[in-house]
Amino acid sequence: MNKKIAKWSLEDIEALYHLPFNDLIYKAQTIHRENHDPNKIQVSTLMSIKTGGCPEDCKYCSQSIKYNTDVEIEKLLSVDDVVAQAKAAKDSGASRRNLNDSNLSRIKDMVKAVKSLNLETCLTLGMLKKEQAESLKECGLDYYNHNLDSSEEYYSKVVATRNYRDRLNTLSYVRDAGIKVCTGGILGLGEENIDRLKLIEVLCNMEEQPESVPMNKLVKIEGTPYSDNENVDNFDFIKVIAIARITMPKTYVRLSAGRDTMNDEMQALCFFAGANSIFYGDELLTTKNSSINHDKNLLDKLRIKTI
Repeated sequence: MNKKIAKWSLEDIEALYHLPFNDLIYKAQTIHRENHDPNKIQVSTLMSIKTGGCPEDCKYCSQSIKYNTDVEIEKLLSVDDVVAQAKAAKDSGASRRNLNDSNLSRIKDMVKAVKSLNLETCLTLGMLKKEQAESLKECGLDYYNHNLDSSEEYYSKVVATRNYRDRLNTLSYVRDAGIKVCTGGILGLGEENIDRLKLIEVLCNMEEQPESVPMNKLVKIEGTPYSDNENVDNFDFIKVIAIARITMPKTYVRLSAGRDTMNDEMQALCFFAGANSIFYGDELLTTKNSSINHDKNLLDKLRIKTI
């Protein structure tokens, strides 16, 4: 596990942000090399086992019932369907499988079935109670994903049906149950750079740093309140990756949603800044992702191997 290291103040994190770009990237790459193989990345695939019908009002999400998007409500997949997709993902080179929804007894069966394929498992089910986290640990769950999205101050502008403390409580239950923590944010929600730095402040100062930190670039979906948001500046995104690496040296920093909008040069800079995990596959839940063939070609060009 990622044990707690020296506490980072917001002022320290702001100082990193204001470094000359080359100095920041050099520092991030140096720390990255001290803790990871710089030419290897973790590959994860993401599968939705139930699509649409979410009662929450996250303003970026196509699956919320609050917004008129093209996503149709679908039933929970069967265990056999999940296993078939997990086998296909493994054959494509994935080492980790993310599942998404909340019919707990059936999901526990899915976790056991996917683990039998020698794949790591990660779930995204929203808020959890203490007993639910413990139950998921009993079935062998490796990781639990629960993103904080942004700073606590900005979060209320993104979601009204839950609050920041709810999310932190879920992460505490997950950690206490002995499950690895996967939590990160989304850039492009209308937040300021200070909100991004405050998010990193929360993540890196957890009692035990997250094992995995996904950084998402907003996918603008027609019908959601954020469909017309301004694009995130590419250099600001890369700087957030670098600061995450510096403040969380042993964590897997993952390029997540929005990667299909990044050109090869931007992705290469993100890897150089310390990103060492990607979501793999042509689709992430209900949004597009960089194609498998494109990813294979890019990683071949960079001579980066997958783990």
